[in-house]
Amino acid sequence: MDACGTSLVLILLFWLDAGSGAAEIYWTYSGQMGQPQWSEFFPDCGGSGQSPINVDSAQAKFEPRLAAMRPLGYSQHSNEPFTLSNNGHTVVMPLPSWMGLGGLPWQFSAVQLHLHWGNGASLETGSEHTINGRSTAAELHIVHYNSELYENISMAMTQRDGLAVLGVLMEVGEETNQAYANIINYLSRIRHAGEKVTIPAFDVQTLLPRDLRSYYRYNGSLTTPPCYQSVLWTVFRETVQLSLPQLVKLETLLYSTEEGTSEPLALQDNYRATQPLNQRVVLASFKHTGGKVYNAGEIAAIVVGTLCGCVGLAVIIRFIIKTIRSKDMGKALKQDMALKTTSESSRSAEPAQSEP
Repeated sequence: MDACGTSLVLILLFWLDAGSGAAEIYWTYSGQMGQPQWSEFFPDCGGSGQSPINVDSAQAKFEPRLAAMRPLGYSQHSNEPFTLSNNGHTVVMPLPSWMGLGGLPWQFSAVQLHLHWGNGASLETGSEHTINGRSTAAELHIVHYNSELYENISMAMTQRDGLAVLGVLMEVGEETNQAYANIINYLSRIRHAGEKVTIPAFDVQTLLPRDLRSYYRYNGSLTTPPCYQSVLWTVFRETVQLSLPQLVKLETLLYSTEEGTSEPLALQDNYRATQPLNQRVVLASFKHTGGKVYNAGEIAAIVVGTLCGCVGLAVIIRFIIKTIRSKDMGKALKQDMALKTTSESSRSAEPAQSEP
């Protein structure tokens, strides 16, 4: 999860003091400065409370005191447009500070939102968090900082109670998601790193799932360097759906390099691998039923499979009935022929018996 301040404090670079100057450390998701190397330059990335994680729903502890999440001001927007930008790692949209989040121990003010996705090779690869070992096509993060205790995100991001992030898992559906179209329709305007575009303001709450009561909660970290372990995570149980064309745009339109680069690199697979849970406890705001939670695609597959099974069973039953009827008809025909033969034999024998 990329975290930015009011002016995108955490973007692509981290500065290390080098005497008279500063050495620029540029991280990537793969390659020489990829995920395995992050902890060498950003020590917190090797901590014991890192994110994302795999959520084992059967092991999550039900906590009835967890209240429904309450987005504050998400549905209200002024005439001021939003700004959408490509920072080389993701597409990010700063949010006004008067948007916030209720239902948490402190008051949290909104900072920004951004996305993570895959490369198009699979519809179930791209999210950062996984549920029971299963990832989804993409994931939305909405970042907030603790404005009750800290003056700004720069101060809050290094504190254990400093940030709160909403995680929304996304999968592929049949219909165009009009809420996400407010973002995806403008990706062609920010194809290269460093580009930005103003877009009409819209209802940010429409990006969230309808069920804001059911979620998983745990303490974790930023999912990109510097990986500060300062995030109170809320990962919603319910997913949202993008159409396949929308997902394809997200996965193929953007570049992680600036315009004019001789060897442009596609901005893909910008998700971190899941991290060990260690001794942390994942809380759930709902009771685990013990059954598998199926997504829309799996439900459709089950329905189609069931129908195909029923059709196949009907064909088999019809074949069996037809075979039985054929055998019965054959048996009856043989019996008729035997009776006919017997009758004819009897008639042919009668004259010989009547001769003197």
